[in-house]
Amino acid sequence: MNWDALNIVGVVAFAVSGALVGVEESYDLIGVFVLGIVTAFGGGIIKDVLVGIPVTTLWSQQQPLVAAVVAVLAVMLLPGRWVGQWRRWGVSFDAIGLATFATQAALQARRLGLPLSAVLVAAVLTGVGGGIARDVLAGRKPLVLRDEIYAVWALLAGAVIWVGWAATPLQVAVLVAVIVALRTSSVRWRWKLPRTPLPWARW
Repeated sequence: MNWDALNIVGVVAFAVSGALVGVEESYDLIGVFVLGIVTAFGGGIIKDVLVGIPVTTLWSQQQPLVAAVVAVLAVMLLPGRWVGQWRRWGVSFDAIGLATFATQAALQARRLGLPLSAVLVAAVLTGVGGGIARDVLAGRKPLVLRDEIYAVWALLAGAVIWVGWAATPLQVAVLVAVIVALRTSSVRWRWKLPRTPLPWARW
C-alpha cells in the first residue's frame, strides 16, 4: 500500500461519504456532486498547504479526480432503499477516509523531514478536513467537535508513523485497518471523550 494507493482509497471513501450525506439531505444532482468532491479533496488540500505543496498540483492528479467522480456517480445510481441505509455505510466510508488520509499525510510529512508536531497536525487536519467540509456544507455539527472519538484516531495514526512502527507497506495496511476498526468500534460502542467541565473539576 503505497502513497498513491492510500490517496485513491481515501478519495473514494470520502467521496462516497459526502455523496451519501448529500442524498440523505435531498440535494439535487449538482449538490450531491459538489458535496462528494469537496469531501474527497478537502483534507488533501489542507495537507498540501501544511507541508508546502502547491495546491495546483491537485489538477494534475487525474486518477483521484476520476475515481471521485465515479464514486459519486455510483452513489447517485444506487437504489433508494440502499441509500436509505446511509448511516451505516457513511460511518464505514468515513472511517476509511479518516484512516487513509491521516496515514498518508503523516507519511508524507515524515518523509519531508518535518518535526513531530507537523506530522501530528498534518495527520489530524488532513484526516478530519474532508469530514469538516462535508458537515459544514450540509449544515451539520462537524464530527470533530462532538464528544465521540474521531480526531484522536488520526492523531494516533500520526504518532505511529512518527515512531517508525509503520515502515513497510504491510505495516501501513495494518495501521489503516486498525484505525478503521477503532473508529467504527467507537461508533458502535459509543465511546466518548469527557465533556467539559472534566469530572474532577465539578466542584
